[in-house]
Amino acid sequence: MKKIQILGTGCPNCEKLAANAEVAATEVGGYEIEKVTDVKEIMQFGVMLTPALAVDGKVKTAGKVLSSEEIRALLLQS
Repeated sequence: MKKIQILGTGCPNCEKLAANAEVAATEVGGYEIEKVTDVKEIMQFGVMLTPALAVDGKVKTAGKVLSSEEIRALLLQS
């Protein structure tokens, strides 16, 4: 199963991105969601702005909240 990781400390934008990712993952299928909230772990991804979204360990976006449609398009490209 593929993995979507939401990188952020739990702020409202992080929660919104996670909710949008859940919708996209359900629509596409075959993805699990993981929330990464530890700052040291987030920094290992090279992310300086949160929220960020990674697919299978590769950062796709940082510093913005993508809509579920935008996330779905990213997943279909992956």
